[in-house]
Amino acid sequence: MLKINLKKLQAHRMRTFGLPPAKRVSSPSQALTFINARGFIYFWPIKDIDLPSLWGAVAGERPVADKHDDPGHITWGWKDDALDKKIWYYGKILRGKATMISLEVAPYFYALSENYGSPEEDYLIAYHEGRLTQASKQVYETLLDNGALNTLDLRKKAKLSNAKDSEFNKALVQLQKDFKILPVGVAQAGAWNYSHIYEIVTRHYPELSEQARVIKESDARAKLLELYFDLVGAAQLRDVNKLFGWGNEIVKKAVNKLMDNGTLKMSEHPKQPGEWIAIKLVL
Repeated sequence: MLKINLKKLQAHRMRTFGLPPAKRVSSPSQALTFINARGFIYFWPIKDIDLPSLWGAVAGERPVADKHDDPGHITWGWKDDALDKKIWYYGKILRGKATMISLEVAPYFYALSENYGSPEEDYLIAYHEGRLTQASKQVYETLLDNGALNTLDLRKKAKLSNAKDSEFNKALVQLQKDFKILPVGVAQAGAWNYSHIYEIVTRHYPELSEQARVIKESDARAKLLELYFDLVGAAQLRDVNKLFGWGNEIVKKAVNKLMDNGTLKMSEHPKQPGEWIAIKLVL
């Protein structure tokens, strides 16, 4: 079996993650270029998940700083300023964490969501089939009826003011993960004078549903897997499923398809046990 070359793997990841000696991202336009070149990244680095992040590309390979005046936190302003600009797709997507997706790749994610072209009906089907919580239903219907709202007004109008914070926040994440709502701005509201403004995805990106309609699920998975392996160089099936959450059988089938056409290779890691899948560049 082919063996992963650790030096090649390390060099590959330093390049795709934008880590030294690569030049650091230092402006919003460079951030956009960084995202578009990779297809999708995390906003912050996520523990136990190998994926480029905007923080890493700006601040280097170090933990996210607690101090608000850390230079790396310039990314926060870039993200907030771009929420209404439609230059990339931003939301809590992969594993429910802040994800930045290029507009070219967003339709492939949307094609795998439980949205079938009818924003007024799709959520009801999901709710009646037990795939959408009551709180998520209330949040979605409130945005559907009222238009974009900041977090405080949304919670109040959705009649969730007395609900636990966790229940409301879980609803926001669930709806973002399934590409039903997304943050489109920031309002000076609440104790910190900072509150995201949420909107229905199909209102903010009306073309997204039509772009995704022509993409088969198998093609969407193949596209996202190719991008993922181009970013990380090598991974195990469990890593893929941990990130995308498609289920073991679906992941296996999608990866096998890419191995059959030669895009990916079955390999072994010189220091870690188990079967690995890698791109040719790191072998």
